[in-house]
Amino acid sequence: MKKKNQMVTMSAEVAVTKMENGMRYVQILPENPRVGMVEPFCGNGRGQMLSNGTFDFVQRKRKRRKPEFKGEHITLSFGEDGYDRCIFVLPNEQRGEFTKLLQKETAKVMAYMSERFFDQGQSDQRSSE
Repeated sequence: MKKKNQMVTMSAEVAVTKMENGMRYVQILPENPRVGMVEPFCGNGRGQMLSNGTFDFVQRKRKRRKPEFKGEHITLSFGEDGYDRCIFVLPNEQRGEFTKLLQKETAKVMAYMSERFFDQGQSDQRSSE
């Protein structure tokens, strides 16, 4: 999808409101509103010209996931959205080795997870006995 740059010049007031979730709500109130002056768009949020001529933009929170574990072809990250992600990336040239490399890389992730999370519970139980 090709990016489209559009410049619209207008005289307007801008209102920025911080919402409860920490995101900012930006509202542009033009002096001479015209429907269709600006097409709806998505960036790091959603912007659209409403039927009453006001332009609204609601910022979307970026989902930052710092990799917890990095292997040669695999990455493990824990998202703020409550999902854990394990991503396996393989160049086309190594497609013939897919099964072998997938097993090898996932074994590394499982060892990391066992060491980091599952063994902790056992050591905590031992220390409480």
